[in-house]
Amino acid sequence: MDKFVERQEVLKLLNAPKAEERLANLAIVLGGEKEKPEVKPQFANNHIHTIYSFSPYSPTAAVYCARDEGLQTAGIMDHDSIAGAVEFRKAGKIAGIGTTCGMECRANLDGTSMEGRKLNNPDQAGITYMAIHSVPDTGFARLQEVFGPLREKRNERNRKMVANINGLMEPYEITLDFDRDVLPLSQYENGGSVTERHLLCALSEKMIEKAGKRECADFVEKKLGIALSNKQKAQLSDPENPHFVYDLLGVMKAELVEKIYIPATEECISFHELVKLADEVGAILCYPYLGDVTNSVTGDKKAAKFEDDFLVELFEMLKAEGVHGVTYMPARNTKEQMTRLQKLCREYGMTEISGEDVNSSRQSMICKQLEDPQFKHLVDATWKLIEREKN
Repeated sequence: MDKFVERQEVLKLLNAPKAEERLANLAIVLGGEKEKPEVKPQFANNHIHTIYSFSPYSPTAAVYCARDEGLQTAGIMDHDSIAGAVEFRKAGKIAGIGTTCGMECRANLDGTSMEGRKLNNPDQAGITYMAIHSVPDTGFARLQEVFGPLREKRNERNRKMVANINGLMEPYEITLDFDRDVLPLSQYENGGSVTERHLLCALSEKMIEKAGKRECADFVEKKLGIALSNKQKAQLSDPENPHFVYDLLGVMKAELVEKIYIPATEECISFHELVKLADEVGAILCYPYLGDVTNSVTGDKKAAKFEDDFLVELFEMLKAEGVHGVTYMPARNTKEQMTRLQKLCREYGMTEISGEDVNSSRQSMICKQLEDPQFKHLVDATWKLIEREKN
């Protein structure tokens, strides 16, 4: 059987409706394994999304895929939710790999020296993404308690953005219903979040239904007026493309978000409160460095300037406010950006954590850049997180 086809069959088992079933299936799959994957200890990834935010992978499936690609560790990182962490930990034990648990969220910069500035959030100034890394088991319930009401507030805004999508799509007779088309794509009822990707995934599925896979690229270009690269055009003209909906979603995220976006306000925790919360649960709060973007790796971010022009000032704020780490994605930035960032991390005593943002079936769990000696310490740092969370 073709390796890809075989993996898809396994993923059906590991993406079963219930966590208990998924974990039991993982034990069966690994128990029947004829040959173990090649181990690649030079790699690590601490930023794997699951179905509890947006991803093709349940926590169990994410652990399996990480191991299948040779990782000895895996890190969960969902938006506004850590509901998948317990399953993730259990799956890691079954698979025999180390796990580190965290979640990401957005924080309001009001009251800090970065108030009103555009940092790592392409959609909104004054709001920054933050990563709560290395959360011990004892902190899971508290984070879910705090972010539960914020997820509800986010859905109020999500409904308004669905209305904006419907306004844009009305000429093409495409309509989304939040409860019918969007919520079922999420794990909201089980403590997960609903993100812009859920909205655009629902839209992508409607577009595929309307135009058909063979005509989808023409629909995007001729009807929506979105110019596609040759690569994107090939992907969205191939009915056999197994990543079709994720490829279309990437285009929609890059081109439509600014047209439908409604600013996030009440759903964002204050920066000061987030620092206190991370300390309370015993986690390491990190700033996720984005850096000025020239050519987006994932294809869903346009070229833009972010925090590079005032990076020293930003580090001064992070240190003053009590943030203890910086997380970054070596594949996303230039060597010059990485060298400068690492130097500042060491000058300001910031923990360095890495992870490639995985939320599409097309993406690998492996970041090849970690083979570079410049990033070797990031694998060692991952093992320290794993040991830290055992205590």
